[in-house]
Amino acid sequence: MAKVKICGLTRMEDIAAVNSVLPDFAGFVFAPSRRRVDIETAIMLKSKLDPRITAVGVFVNERINTIAQMRKTGIIDLVQLHGDEDDVYIRRLKEICGCCLIKATGVGDTLPQLPDEADYVLFDTLSEQRGGTGKPFGWGVLEKYCGPPYFLAGGLTLENVSDALDLLSPFCVDVSSGVETNGAKDAKKIERFVNTVRRRSNE
Repeated sequence: MAKVKICGLTRMEDIAAVNSVLPDFAGFVFAPSRRRVDIETAIMLKSKLDPRITAVGVFVNERINTIAQMRKTGIIDLVQLHGDEDDVYIRRLKEICGCCLIKATGVGDTLPQLPDEADYVLFDTLSEQRGGTGKPFGWGVLEKYCGPPYFLAGGLTLENVSDALDLLSPFCVDVSSGVETNGAKDAKKIERFVNTVRRRSNE
């Protein structure tokens, strides 16, 4: 069964929405983005997040010690990197944090070279802003993928996630703008998205 990650939570209303349907992962963005949260907000949100949901911190070229401290204090459970972090950086971060790590990579017409040290890979649409475009890429490029378990991101919605799961077998589907209305997380869309993925995975 494909797991589900709801990314870009910023409000207590978002926490209530995910707590009601229990996706596998919830993402807090600490990189430049309209969904960016500061540490104080993240602490507040995490304190109310159902412990059965894994909290993922999203970073771009962040200092290793900053991420490690957030992991140590329990603000995040899992690290997701969207920057230029190489295997040396990833190896060092894992040594300090002792946690699993997702390395995001943009996908165009072909698969880019992937890091060796990441526990998971996240495939997103190639863009200058390093993801968050709300646009899908050509999923067919992943049909022959052989590597670590992967998160599928990039423009997933209620309307196309079943098609993605018909074609591919991701470890997890990752959605943000696809469950929003007017730029804010929509509890009904989150519920429908999670239920759609679970129903499709059980078929």
